Amino acid sequence: MQGVLTGFAVIAVVIGVGYVLGRRGHLGEDGRTVLTRLAFNVATPALLFTTLARADLSVIFSQRLLVTAAATAAAAAVFVAVGLLRGWGPGQLTIGALCSSYVNAGNLGIPIAVYVLGDASLVAPVLLFQQIVVTPLALTVLDLSRPGEPRSLLRRLTTPLRNPMALGSLSGVAVAATGWTVPAPALEPLTLIGNMSVPAVLLAFGISLRGSGVPARGENRPAIVLSAVLKTAFQPVVAWGIGAGVFHLHGAALLDVVVTSALPAAQNLYTYASQYRVAEQLARESILLSTLGSVPALITVAALLG
Repeated sequence: MQGVLTGFAVIAVVIGVGYVLGRRGHLGEDGRTVLTRLAFNVATPALLFTTLARADLSVIFSQRLLVTAAATAAAAAVFVAVGLLRGWGPGQLTIGALCSSYVNAGNLGIPIAVYVLGDASLVAPVLLFQQIVVTPLALTVLDLSRPGEPRSLLRRLTTPLRNPMALGSLSGVAVAATGWTVPAPALEPLTLIGNMSVPAVLLAFGISLRGSGVPARGENRPAIVLSAVLKTAFQPVVAWGIGAGVFHLHGAALLDVVVTSALPAAQNLYTYASQYRVAEQLARESILLSTLGSVPALITVAALLG
């Protein structure tokens, strides 16, 4: 229980600081935009590279990751299916699918893994899966769905190589796969820059809450409520069902995959929405609702399976 409360407390404080900055206007009218661009184009790519360059890629091929990947795909698929029936656009479908399934494995998952599961490395599989597979795929869809001139086949195929987030992930994987150790004079500046990522994302998210009313109101309410419910309830239940019923996981292994799936949507999803100027309300309010809803969800999971 302490891990859940500690993780949420840290995030809440930093978001609260961002909200105060936004209310008082200390960063000006463009403060949120600058922080978002800093995180998207510089800090987060550096964080992804330094994280993955030193990662053990063998953790990708594990039963726990298969369970997490299946639960992720199921939650995203339900949102996309409903969205297609309701005629939602590709940007809203992509951001909504991410908010329904993309867990906060970094700044919240790590402290919860330490305090609840007893091992920070247990979030590594889902962290790698999201950074290597989900992020490049989703950002490619957002890039290709941007309005403008028709793109050539070559430009479409090389879209991930021009996206800083995807490029940071793929470069880190390439370094890890070769076994090369990045020299300290080159790695340490990237580590320092990468350390700005999480605070910048949380501060920008806090600033965005300035002037916001009650969440899940207006025309985007169905998408916001659907994504929050899928994230906080549907995804962990699916993870439990697949883990216990298909892979016969039990004890600590089952607790691990269900806790991971019950984590709220990651705050950096708002960065993606803001960067591409699509479904920003959906991202902001879905993240907020799933973060609030995941507190009782995680406590329930820990009580039932812990």
